[in-house]
Amino acid sequence: MTILIEQPDHQLGSQMEEKKLCSEINETCELVLDAGFVVPKDISKNDGCVTQKIAASNDAFIAPEINSFGQSFRDYNAESERQKSVEEFYKSNHINQTFDFVKKMREEYSKLNRVEMSIWECCELLNEVVDDSDPDLDEPQIEHLLQTAEAIRKDYPNEDWLHLTALIHDLGKVLLLPSFGELPQWAVVGDTHPLGCAFDESIVHHKYFKENQDYNNASFNTKYGIYSEGCGLDNVMVSWGHDDYMYLVAKENGTTLPQAGLFIIRYHSFYPLHRAGAYRHLMNKEDEENLKWLQVFNKYDLYSKSKVRVNVEKVKPYYLSLIEKYFPAKLRW
Repeated sequence: MTILIEQPDHQLGSQMEEKKLCSEINETCELVLDAGFVVPKDISKNDGCVTQKIAASNDAFIAPEINSFGQSFRDYNAESERQKSVEEFYKSNHINQTFDFVKKMREEYSKLNRVEMSIWECCELLNEVVDDSDPDLDEPQIEHLLQTAEAIRKDYPNEDWLHLTALIHDLGKVLLLPSFGELPQWAVVGDTHPLGCAFDESIVHHKYFKENQDYNNASFNTKYGIYSEGCGLDNVMVSWGHDDYMYLVAKENGTTLPQAGLFIIRYHSFYPLHRAGAYRHLMNKEDEENLKWLQVFNKYDLYSKSKVRVNVEKVKPYYLSLIEKYFPAKLRW
C-alpha cells in the first residue's frame, strides 16, 4: 500500500492571524506555533517580543511550561534526586554505547525471535516500564503514549498514521523486560546519537564520552568519521535503544505506515539532530522531508507529559482500528 501524506502546514492560511504579544511584566513572550501549540519562552530562540501565529481554535493542545516535577522540560541541570539518577544514567550510556556494541545489538535483535504478540498487547506490557533517563516523567509509559497520541489527534485529526505513530513510538522500551532480554536502562532509553564519528557537544552530559572506547579512535573522532556528506541517516550507526528496535519490528513485520512514521519511530530520541541541528551534514533529501514531521511530533512527545490521565477504555477502540489498518494481527518481536 502506498500512502501519500502532505507536508506539515505551518501557514494554516485563513486559520492563522499575526499577533505580537509581549509580557508587560518581564518583556518576554511565548511562541505559538501551528495547531495552537505553545513553545515556552525558555526554549524559544527569539529574544523579547516575537511575531506569533495563533490558531483560531481554543481547544488546541497547549504546552505546559513545567513538567510533572515542577521544573522546566529537559532541564538536566536542575537540582533534584531525579536529576542525579538521570545523570548517572547518561554516564553509563555514554561509556558503554560503542560502535561494536550497537552492531552486536542490531544483529541480535534483528532475529525477532523472542515474542509473538499484537501491538495492543505490547502497549499493555509497557505498564511495567518507567524510563530512568526522563527528567520530566515517572509515570508508566502507557500514560505517556496515550497523552501524546491524543494531543496530536486533537490538532491533526486527519493524519491517522501520525496518531498511531504516537501510540507506538516508545513500545521498544519492552527491551527492559525479561522476555526481551532485560537490557540495562542505558541500552534502551535516553537520547540517541551517532557512532562512528565525533560526539557532538550538544549531546546531554557530553563529558562522559571521554571514557568511551571510541572516543580516541582516529577513524571515529572527526566530523564525518566513517561517513560522507549526505550519506543518509539509514547508513549511520545510531546508538542502540527502543527507537531502533521498534523501527526494526515495524519494518520487518510489514507495516504500511508511511516513511515519515517510521522515521519518527527511529529518530524521535535523536535530540542532537532535531533540537540542536547537529549531524545534519549526514542527512539526505528524504531525511530532510521526514524531519519536518519529526519536529511536529516532538512538540507533543515532549510537552504532553503531565499528570492528566487518559481514559484508556474510551479511546481503545479507535486505536485498535488504526492498528488493524497499518499492522498485521500478530507481530514477531
